[in-house]
Amino acid sequence: MNIQKITFQNEDGQQLSGRLELPAVQKPHTFALFAHCFTCNKNLGAVRNISRALSSAGFGVLRFDFTGLGESDGEFADTNFSGNVEDLIAASDYLANNHQAPALLVGHSLGGAAAIFAASEIESIKAVATIGAPSNPVHVTHLLKSSIEEIESKGKSVVNIGGRDFTIKKQFLDDLKSKSLPDVAGDLRKALLVMHSPQDTIVGIKNAEEIYIAARHPKSFVSLDGADHLLMRREDSEYAGKVIAGWASRYVNIPKDNNLKTSHDTVAVLSGKEGFTTDMKVGNHYMVADEPEHVGGNDFGPNPYEYVSAGLSACTAMTVQMYVRRKGWDLQNIEVHTSYSKEHAEDCENCQTDSAKIDTFRREIKFEGNLDEKQIKRMLEIADKCPVHRTLHSETQVITTLID
Repeated sequence: MNIQKITFQNEDGQQLSGRLELPAVQKPHTFALFAHCFTCNKNLGAVRNISRALSSAGFGVLRFDFTGLGESDGEFADTNFSGNVEDLIAASDYLANNHQAPALLVGHSLGGAAAIFAASEIESIKAVATIGAPSNPVHVTHLLKSSIEEIESKGKSVVNIGGRDFTIKKQFLDDLKSKSLPDVAGDLRKALLVMHSPQDTIVGIKNAEEIYIAARHPKSFVSLDGADHLLMRREDSEYAGKVIAGWASRYVNIPKDNNLKTSHDTVAVLSGKEGFTTDMKVGNHYMVADEPEHVGGNDFGPNPYEYVSAGLSACTAMTVQMYVRRKGWDLQNIEVHTSYSKEHAEDCENCQTDSAKIDTFRREIKFEGNLDEKQIKRMLEIADKCPVHRTLHSETQVITTLID
């Protein structure tokens, strides 16, 4: 997991705080924006889990705090729904200027409504997914029902939502009343996924129906059966994230998996634009090799010597286990820790020169089980007989030919 802390400015020049979550072993194929729920923030468990599920599928995800919430600047009391939409557009501009314009917009609750409005103004967005979204922004006023009269008469009121006090001004209510989500959804002309729980007691399932009916195709609906409005159960938010990733793959540009073929045991392919990130087919398995960032790599995979060390570790464990099974010994677990370096030979005469160094693999082995000293000694001897160990000690040759 690769999470970067970022800041960007909204339309009024205020600093908004966000987290850019990137895939661990590749560059993002697509960037997504996440709009959190009313009075929530970017660190809500559901927001993190959905973002993580998307990044695991190769998306780069920007989740951020709307103006006046979380770590972002500004006063929540001075914000409105239109401001949330403007914040999403500012976030999109940040991605376009620093990474890649977003193609997916995900919105939770009132953030879902904001996502639809923002998507209508962000050209790069190809797909929008809403979770528990109200069919009209004004629906959020039911959370304020005990204070509506005071807000209307005095211009503002302090409202407790989720255990926290928020000052709500009349301009917030007026802005909500001026927005028609069905009209915007009907003219969206972008792929829409509506996700909603039938058991949602905050925003009823009827809202999902109204959004779906108003929208044009392509549109989809997925029931989050059993989930609450905030997707507090981890399995619910992780499920939502995986579904969104799979659904969005039909509408955003995701490169096809490498179709590497070879008549040899392995093949490695490195594009000149990818630094050192190398795609490999090893037997029937696809892998990535890379170099650390400090030498110009992306650190998306092990470096070549780490793969050699891994081969020695795996071969050692397999060879010892094979021997022990024949003997019927009680070896319950084996750990093989291996690292590679170049070290001076103990008897070198010119140790100050690089040529005096030899390739060295340091291997440490741990046995668990009901074993006596004689058995342990024998297993250590067998470890030195693993095929990869023998290959490293034997004279080898690499024969290279050019493919036309």
